[in-house]
Amino acid sequence: MDITVIFFVAILIMSVVIHEVSHGFAAEKLGDPTARLAGRLTLNPIPHIDPIGSIIVPVFLALSPGGLIFGWAKPVPYNPYNLKDQRWGPAIVAAAGPLSNLFMAVVFGLVLRLGDMILPVAFLEISVYIVFINILLAVFNLIPIPPLDGSKILFAFLPYKYAHIMEPLQRYGFFILLFVIFFAWGFIQPIINGLFTLITGISIPF
Repeated sequence: MDITVIFFVAILIMSVVIHEVSHGFAAEKLGDPTARLAGRLTLNPIPHIDPIGSIIVPVFLALSPGGLIFGWAKPVPYNPYNLKDQRWGPAIVAAAGPLSNLFMAVVFGLVLRLGDMILPVAFLEISVYIVFINILLAVFNLIPIPPLDGSKILFAFLPYKYAHIMEPLQRYGFFILLFVIFFAWGFIQPIINGLFTLITGISIPF
């Protein structure tokens, strides 16, 4: 297996772990200890790894033509009924995951902007992957389709009179999401590319 694939999958695993742990920390701060009691408030990837989503799918996609590599970890459990803020709590917990990925992208984007003269080339190349993967995770998870985080944020802002659209979205969300991935990715890719350039000052080199 190409060493680039190994690095890509390793970065993806750690990025989705940070994403999920951020959900758990946000829930903990809002009064729900479920993730902590389940032993999931840890950056140790082992409790978070989903064999299919964290290993098999990313490796398969990495070895396939097309360039789209994606994956997921086991969702961190939380009980929304324990949250102190029942109105906005679920949206805050949902937003914590993508925000953590954007934070990672910005930090390593600054590394690329400021460290190109003093840091090893290998580290800068890894930083490129870290920025790209975290932007990808943030943008993808903000799509307002269940079960993605964006749907929970959308539902929090949705006026009560439109609440009836939640049920069909939740029922058919997976199929809508597949449609988006296979037929609408061309609309999402420019957003990822644009954010990458905005954060790093360079174009995606792959």
